[in-house]
This record gives sequence, structure tokens and C-alpha cells, in this order.
Amino acid sequence: MAQKVNEVMTPVPVAVPPDASLVQVGDLMRQHGIGDVLVVHEGRLRGLVTDRDIVVRAVGVGKDMSTAVADICSTNMITIAPDADADTAVQLMRRHAVRRIPVVDGDRPIGMVSIGDLAVQRDERSALADISAEPPNR
Repeated sequence: MAQKVNEVMTPVPVAVPPDASLVQVGDLMRQHGIGDVLVVHEGRLRGLVTDRDIVVRAVGVGKDMSTAVADICSTNMITIAPDADADTAVQLMRRHAVRRIPVVDGDRPIGMVSIGDLAVQRDERSALADISAEPPNR
């Protein structure tokens, strides 16, 4: 039986307002052992920032770490509904070459599904599933 996204996603994703600084976002990533944070304004998804975004779009071009996350986050995001099939999430990740997709109810974020979540769901013995199951580096 095909699993639904809400069965494999990480619920209650970490989120910040658009005016949060890159330092604040980086600290949240460190605290939670994650590589992505949602940018949310008035409960609605407005962007996604990854650790790679911070390095490439901020550090790499000499931006100050007090820069607002809204200045570097991705705003053209692929999202998925919680009742979508997990296989649909895999197809979206392949098609758009992304490793994580915000799970939204309308435009309100309720979770995050990652390539690691799906690896564990599809083949818990795979190398990616093993890596994804390990505690985060801090």
C-alpha cells in the first residue's frame, strides 16, 4: 500500500519570519540539527532557506550575517499536500532536483519531507536511509 506524505514527513518544521537574521537561522539549524528552515509570514509559507543558500548566497558574496533571511531565501518553491502519495514526492524531487519539499495545507506549512525521509520509507537498508537515521552533527 502506498504511503502518504503525512506518514513520512517531519511534522512541525522549524520556521522563522522574513526579517530573521542569517545568524538566527544558522543558530536554529545548529540547535535542531537540520539544514533547512522555512520562512513564514502571518502563518503562510513565503520561502525556504538551506545551509547551502547561506553559504552560496550570503557568505560567498560577502553579505553581513545580520542580513534578513528574506534577502537570500528561495521563494519559488515546490510544495506538496499532506495527503499526496509519497511516490509523488519522489517524482517532484527528481523532476526539480531538490532534496526536500515543504508540506502545506493550503499555503500553511505543516511539515517537511526530505529525500532521507523517503529513503527510510522505501528501503530502510539503503545507505541514504542509514545516514538519515543517524543523529545530526553538531
